[in-house]
Amino acid sequence: MKIAIVTDSTSYLPQETVDKYNITVVPIEVVFNTKTYREDIDITTSEFYDLLQKSPELPSTAQPSMGEMLKVYDKLAKEGYDTVISIHLASTISGFVNNLKSAAQAIDNINVVVYDSHITVRLMGYLAQEAARMAQDNKPVDEIIDRLDALRSSIGETFVVDDLKNLVKGGRLSNTSAVIGTVLNIKPLLEFDNESHKIVAYDKVRSMKKAKLKAEEKLNAAVDASPYPLRLLVLDADDPEAGDRWADEVHERYPDATLERSYFGPVIGVHLGKGALALAWIRDFDKS
Repeated sequence: MKIAIVTDSTSYLPQETVDKYNITVVPIEVVFNTKTYREDIDITTSEFYDLLQKSPELPSTAQPSMGEMLKVYDKLAKEGYDTVISIHLASTISGFVNNLKSAAQAIDNINVVVYDSHITVRLMGYLAQEAARMAQDNKPVDEIIDRLDALRSSIGETFVVDDLKNLVKGGRLSNTSAVIGTVLNIKPLLEFDNESHKIVAYDKVRSMKKAKLKAEEKLNAAVDASPYPLRLLVLDADDPEAGDRWADEVHERYPDATLERSYFGPVIGVHLGKGALALAWIRDFDKS
């Protein structure tokens, strides 16, 4: 059996990881007015946030067409793959996964397994990376999916958004009534709910400093409860200095943990806006 791994551009995988594990990454598009940009191909992250600041209207996103995805799968079939595991952003924030599941039923030249990551950004990228590593080791599909399920269940995160208007306008925040807004410097803390897998506000504080402390409390509880080592992740939305400072603070508390930095690229930046930060974790797949 020869298994290919496909994911989308919101995985924000480094190119060296994509090349090492031969992962196929399909771009999602960002649309400003009538101009369309393929994420990380036609527009860089810094260019996107510059445009976002200047744009009078909230940009939108556009998932790849099913015709484009069928071409991707057909190309992999011609390259000798008999199975594809296609890992994509949460179905609660995009219809992409469910559309793919319907389209995959009509494919007869390659077996397509569509996997809902229940998340996005580099956390989803970790799932694609581990699946691709196992595929290179000739692990069967069932074993890979079981591993993905285990890793997915270990994910936790706290997003701190500087400005909620994009999430509210885009309908991605499921309990907007729980959030006061941006008055009095209120900082809502958001997460993907473990049951519904929707983005929800679970707390709110005044000031970014207090929001970061709350996020760290949640991480501390996860570390204390975890039977295995956790890999830590700090993400930023076009504020790498703030992300680096937070990563340094977290590293001081957990010097033995693997800690990486990542970012919110254009597609996720449409919803979170400039200045967002996040602290996230997942079972360290290199250690357990």
